[in-house]
Amino acid sequence: MAQIGDPNALFAYKLGTVLATERKVETMLKKLAPQVSDPQVKQGLERHLEETQGQIRNVEQAISTLGSDDTAHQDPVIQAVDEHAEQMLGRVDESLADAVILGGAAHVEHHEIAMYEGLITMAETMGQDEVVALLTENLEQEQNMLREVQQATQKLAQQRVTAG
Repeated sequence: MAQIGDPNALFAYKLGTVLATERKVETMLKKLAPQVSDPQVKQGLERHLEETQGQIRNVEQAISTLGSDDTAHQDPVIQAVDEHAEQMLGRVDESLADAVILGGAAHVEHHEIAMYEGLITMAETMGQDEVVALLTENLEQEQNMLREVQQATQKLAQQRVTAG
């Protein structure tokens, strides 16, 4: 891999990484949402799938605005979360699948939030207002999804305690 030598190239590379991350999340949501038994959680994941598809378009637009190519750079963190979720789903009783999926979703959301916060800071510094707006929209959706995941996790935990 060629060395990244300036802030603009670093920013473009990081945008490519977030693009690959969103595409991977899209694949993960398509795979995992059907496995969820709780109707509210399933509905939330399906809605977030639609948001993720919009987020992909926003990142592609940001890349286009900068005149960069849309080379996606794989994110090892998201790959590891996906692999861990698969392993855990293979090891737990079916009644615990929702908890595993919600745990993985929380990991993903925290990671995406951190990525977008860093990208927005860079875009602000570079005076890229249109890119800031696109990435801020994505960040707000990720923050909302994290709150929903946290609420669903708490509800699920309370149900398990009262049932058992």
